[in-house]
Amino acid sequence: MPTPPATAPQPPAPPIPLTELLAREDLGLRRIAGPADAELLWVHTSEMADPYPYLLGGELLLSAGVLLTEPDRYVARLVEAGAAAMGFGVRPVYEAVPEALVEACDRYGLPLLEVPPQTPFTTIARAVWRLMAEARHRELRRVTRAQQALATAAARPDPVPAVLHQLATQLSGRAVLLTARGEEVHAAGRRPHPEAAAALARLARVVARERPGSPASATDTHGDTHLAAYALGGGEGLVLSLATHRREPGDHTVAGIAVVLLSLLAAPHQGADAADRSAALVRLLLGATPAEVAPLLGPDGPWTVIHARRSDGTTPDALTAGALGASLGSALVDAGREDDDETVRVLLPATASETPPHPGWTLGVSAPAPLPALATADTRAARALAHAEATRTPLKVDAPVTGLAALIPSDQAAAHARTLLAPLTPPLADTLRCWLSLHGSWDRTAVALSVHRNTVRQRIGRCAELLDVDLNDMDVRTELWFALRRE
Repeated sequence: MPTPPATAPQPPAPPIPLTELLAREDLGLRRIAGPADAELLWVHTSEMADPYPYLLGGELLLSAGVLLTEPDRYVARLVEAGAAAMGFGVRPVYEAVPEALVEACDRYGLPLLEVPPQTPFTTIARAVWRLMAEARHRELRRVTRAQQALATAAARPDPVPAVLHQLATQLSGRAVLLTARGEEVHAAGRRPHPEAAAALARLARVVARERPGSPASATDTHGDTHLAAYALGGGEGLVLSLATHRREPGDHTVAGIAVVLLSLLAAPHQGADAADRSAALVRLLLGATPAEVAPLLGPDGPWTVIHARRSDGTTPDALTAGALGASLGSALVDAGREDDDETVRVLLPATASETPPHPGWTLGVSAPAPLPALATADTRAARALAHAEATRTPLKVDAPVTGLAALIPSDQAAAHARTLLAPLTPPLADTLRCWLSLHGSWDRTAVALSVHRNTVRQRIGRCAELLDVDLNDMDVRTELWFALRRE
């Protein structure tokens, strides 16, 4: 059965094959019972009659047999505790390893080492830790080389297949990008046995994030084939699946690097939704109307437009803008339409949840709008951003028309607004709208419009002349605000 990765405490370094320790001629160790293919995770010395409660598993237990009275039960308890091997020191308690202990180790399959009198237990422990340090160094070098190779592959014109090919090479196995239903998207490396491939597809469904609580990764074995599956970020159900004939230290780390790269590379292309949105963009460029492409955007509408600028005034690059879009939950990001435009625009489906402030950014958010009205929503998002910057707030949401104003039919309200505001040019109307929204503050309006406060005074004065009204009158301000909101 597929199982999530173990959560037990991990050893401080990769396991050491027992054969490497036996190869140290200076220690004089000799295997006299049990198999030779054990792997050591720790070294523990104990002269207790039953060290079981103090073992974590994977130990080379060293003992001189001070309290050894029942070799069969002693060895049985070591195997039950998960000890990897036992080293028995001859002298001063025993002149030779007890035959009953040798027979018990053979019977239970526990490797037994004879430790000569001239070899202190501390010397053995020091040798094991040194071997572990060397193994850790080799592992880090291997992971570093793999990271460099995968990063180079990710920079190629065909990054996803290139990363999979490099991963299969690094792990000497099969690397497959699967959908939640087990369909291959890309694959590299030698194809495993059909039964192992089927098991790999089943494992992919275990981690595919189509239901709450799915693990991020899982492992399994099929015969002599090691299987692993990792869910990619992005929430579209893509899974990286691996099939190898060996599992070495560092494999999980190398796979983790590939998961991060593939999540970034595959995210813009995952799922039918992304494909439909790309198709909608192509059709718009080819002359289709917004109403014609609306069905391709799915049932996610209405849409919200967000305008954002860095709070520190710096110009965001494409990666920074993309990161903001990802945090907002959208890949539809425009990092700036003009060379000197520092505004990032994000288009995302409107949901019940509110857009939260983002540290380092000032955001202006439009009210939800249907696809044909996105141009208006874009304008309102820009106004909301200007208001947020003028008031030094991290977020401003353009609220929809509600209350008494919503009782008047929109077509009648728009006709009245056009008539009332006809004398004003667009720059004057924008200045009046901003000035009214900021309660007549000259300084804040200047900040919002990026003009001098005297320019604001001149424009507001010109508005009063053209409209022939007293802008100090609250009734006049209210009617103008109503018209400016409905134009």
